Amino acid sequence: MTTVKAAVCNAFNEPLSIENVRLRAPEAGEVMVTLEAVAICHSDISFIDGGWGGTLPAVYGHEAVGHVTSTGAGTPYAKGDRVLVTLIRSCGSCPSCGTGAPAYCETPAAPETPAITTAAGIAATQAMNCGAFAEAVVVHHSQLAPVPESIPAESACLLSCGVITGTGAAVNTAGIRPGETVVVVGAGGVGLNAIQGARIAGAGRIVAVDMTEDKLDAAMEFGATDGILATAEKPWKALRAIAPRMADVVMVCVGAIPAFDTAPRFLGSKGRMYMVGMPHTGAVSTYEPVIIAAMGQAMVGTKMGDTVLARDIPWMVDMYQQGRLKLDELVSGRWTLDQINEAIADTKSGAARRNVILF
Repeated sequence: MTTVKAAVCNAFNEPLSIENVRLRAPEAGEVMVTLEAVAICHSDISFIDGGWGGTLPAVYGHEAVGHVTSTGAGTPYAKGDRVLVTLIRSCGSCPSCGTGAPAYCETPAAPETPAITTAAGIAATQAMNCGAFAEAVVVHHSQLAPVPESIPAESACLLSCGVITGTGAAVNTAGIRPGETVVVVGAGGVGLNAIQGARIAGAGRIVAVDMTEDKLDAAMEFGATDGILATAEKPWKALRAIAPRMADVVMVCVGAIPAFDTAPRFLGSKGRMYMVGMPHTGAVSTYEPVIIAAMGQAMVGTKMGDTVLARDIPWMVDMYQQGRLKLDELVSGRWTLDQINEAIADTKSGAARRNVILF
């Protein structure tokens, strides 16, 4: 057993508690990673607030980077390797994994022996297969991908979720084609990466939609060509002046139900809407099916940008090194683990692109 400091959730919608927890040694196929940094994602906050249920106590956090410190049998990594840690755990043999969709792996992920135990001897949930609001994690080797030492820790960790979710949704899921008009609803951390993905894919117009001018200004820095304030009575009408045929692709990158309700209004004929953000369990959106049918439109879900780590991380690292994929600019705050509750509050305010805990 290894003792590490972690931020533990003991009650939903309450501050996390900084505690010493015990990590067991890696079993077959597993790796222990001592972390350099972990980012705070809105998915972590949804779990902490009880929006998606779950068993407590729990350790959240799933967007991390660090170095391998020990390994179980049958892993391709060695002590000292620098890796990112993501929630994408894949068995490699189920129908989803076998058809190139590891983000939708159908094999139950829970290990036979809990990886995290509190000081009181209680098994803690290793949330999203990671539990990375801690100084170290024990995870399956499929959740790792090598990253070079040259990328700062606070930037590298973003490749584990926010970047691959937004950029991957644009490139992998939406398959944006050169010249298409793309609307990105929500210019937060994931939305900015969807904008980057649309730019990289060659979109002709990239229109950001958000509640504040500050967010629209940030969207322009990441590749948006135009901005529309969502606070207007009918914001989709402003799109027609920019793109008379309306949008080929709309990407909803927030979990707010009003965004899902109104997003189809931006679509043109044969347009595709992609649901990237994830509302709380039980939240319901409404739309007119007759319009979707009559205009030949599509509504598609996407998880983790349909990322295949071995395929997508190398080209994203290369794009960063060329200066064509922004990572450093996504980091809005650097915090210690003891400051995690303040960092979460700052993230909830909507001002942050990505807050990062540095160890």
